[in-house]
Amino acid sequence: QVQLVESGGGLVQAGGSLRLSCAASGSIFSINTMGWYRQAPGKQRDLVAAITSGGSTSYADSVKGRFTISRDNAKSTVYLQMNSLKAEDTAVYYCNARLVASTVVNDYWGQGTQVTVSS
Repeated sequence: QVQLVESGGGLVQAGGSLRLSCAASGSIFSINTMGWYRQAPGKQRDLVAAITSGGSTSYADSVKGRFTISRDNAKSTVYLQMNSLKAEDTAVYYCNARLVASTVVNDYWGQGTQVTVSS
């Protein structure tokens, strides 16, 4: 199993920055992809950014150019640097670890960290 713990959320003004961290423990070498999702009240949980074990990244169109996902394998940690924050970025942000074995996909989730952007 994989355990994920997010940190770094908080209250910031529009235009400000935050860096979220997600520390992974357990079967960390089995993780294929890690990502950040967010969910605002009454909305579905959407992918914000993802990074593969090989370092390939992808981003939602809404955050391209503003957010950066990265990994520190030595620390078993994934980060989300969020710049130029907007009010619409307000959400609970969840760290995700995806383990793929053939056709079987297992997703693990952190508890979430609140990001609130005031305008």
